[in-house]
Amino acid sequence: MNDLLNFAVEAHGGLKRWSKVEAVTVAACVSGETWKVKSKIDYLKNVIFQVETKRERVTGDFPGQDKLSFFEPNRVEIKRRDGTVIASRDDPEASFRGDEQFMPWDDLDVAYFSGEALYTYCNTPFLCTYDGFSSEELPPIQVDAETWRRLKVTFPDTVKSHTKTQIFCFGPDGLLRRHDYTVDVLGGAPGLNYASDYRDVDGNHLSNKAASLCVRRRLRACEGASAGQDRYGRNHSRVLLACCRLTQFISRCAELVRKVGLPQ
Repeated sequence: MNDLLNFAVEAHGGLKRWSKVEAVTVAACVSGETWKVKSKIDYLKNVIFQVETKRERVTGDFPGQDKLSFFEPNRVEIKRRDGTVIASRDDPEASFRGDEQFMPWDDLDVAYFSGEALYTYCNTPFLCTYDGFSSEELPPIQVDAETWRRLKVTFPDTVKSHTKTQIFCFGPDGLLRRHDYTVDVLGGAPGLNYASDYRDVDGNHLSNKAASLCVRRRLRACEGASAGQDRYGRNHSRVLLACCRLTQFISRCAELVRKVGLPQ
């Protein structure tokens, strides 16, 4: 573990404490132009996610609806509360190949996108210490009155996330300030997640609010990211880079639990 990663991990509560956490529960309201374009403007308006820490698995609970979503890297499902499978898809990432910018998403697409995103968001920075991950410190940047140290992280092929190479920016206190990435399933659209309003939950420091922004101009959010085309061979300039805002990311609860009964 390099010096910056160690500094960030300790600032967020340390690996010893995090190793006792089985899942993070997130009550979220997600909206923005990207969801409007994908015909899912209010789909995640009221949803409770359970994000596991020991394996890549995310469960979505939709209050007031007879519906649960399940994400794993190679399969997504939509089920009723009694366990009846409504819809499922193996190799869900493949469904995004050839996806045009205005093509609507179905419920399984949303389950995949939200799952791979939240697994990364909720497990950062501890995720970067897991087997198969590699990281290196980049030159710092000055943002307003702060110096942000930057960690370039390469994800293993076994972990699904926005893209393979991402950058995490940490403030002088070691807490995450910004997460820079591109989104493969959105044609390589660059995104920036700003974290703020940290709270202490059983010694772990979690961001209580996050704003996610996909900019309207070409931007290399991650050094080393491919230019011109994404991994599906689509030209970046043809993709709608719409503004997307993630509001109340952990607005109603940010609960770390050591033992949680997840629906099977």
